[in-house]
Amino acid sequence: MIDTHTHIDGEEFESDRDDIIARAKSAGVSHILLPNIDMMSLLAMDEACNMYPDICRPLYGLHPSNVTEDYKIQLEAIFAAAAVDKRIVGIGEIGLDLHWDDKFRAEQIDAFEWQINYAIEHNLPMSIHVRDAFADMYDVFSKFDGKKLVGSLHCFSGNAEDAKRCVEQYPNLMFGINGTFTYKKSELPEIYKTHIPLDRILLETDAPYLAPQPLRGKRNEPSNLPVIIKHIAEAYGVSVKDIENYTDNNAKRLFRNI
Repeated sequence: MIDTHTHIDGEEFESDRDDIIARAKSAGVSHILLPNIDMMSLLAMDEACNMYPDICRPLYGLHPSNVTEDYKIQLEAIFAAAAVDKRIVGIGEIGLDLHWDDKFRAEQIDAFEWQINYAIEHNLPMSIHVRDAFADMYDVFSKFDGKKLVGSLHCFSGNAEDAKRCVEQYPNLMFGINGTFTYKKSELPEIYKTHIPLDRILLETDAPYLAPQPLRGKRNEPSNLPVIIKHIAEAYGVSVKDIENYTDNNAKRLFRNI
């Protein structure tokens, strides 16, 4: 199993990160991808990848919620760090988030475009965060060749029409499935099995956030991936092993450097 999006480099795991890694390995997790969120988090991500080089891999990006007036300075620092790190597997966590407010909407859009350009120029996949901003995402995407948009729609939160549109128009984008898929009132299982083929799905936890049922509300971690897989298998009507194989192959195809 490959956790394609998790934040175990964060301060929430400072006291027991060794145990987190040990539990992940015991659960069958082979790789853990760590998306960066801003200039200040570069060091923590780098240290985690240095401490656990057999399992952790870095992605470099500026999270939309961390975009402020200084976003260009942050991007320059992030790109400079990415350019010299041979372990890099992608650009992320990037995207658009208008859930709380739209104060820096213009800056988020510009930062998103900068990072898409960087990913395309360097032939790197992206980990894309979009929350309450699908219309703006489509506007940004319209400025690029859809086939060159390669990556994962992390924690996909769109509706059925969004799923159908993304599958059809952006053939090299995959869809990250985490604990939200398991929530009792979630519409995601129906959306996925109806509109998203198995060769387009990825596993992720987004730890420490979005723990699956029945752990909802607790700190999440990569070792919870089997719980998510069980729900995915039930939704698609296939075996747990089938989901493990599909998601592993999809992740290795997308993130070629793992």
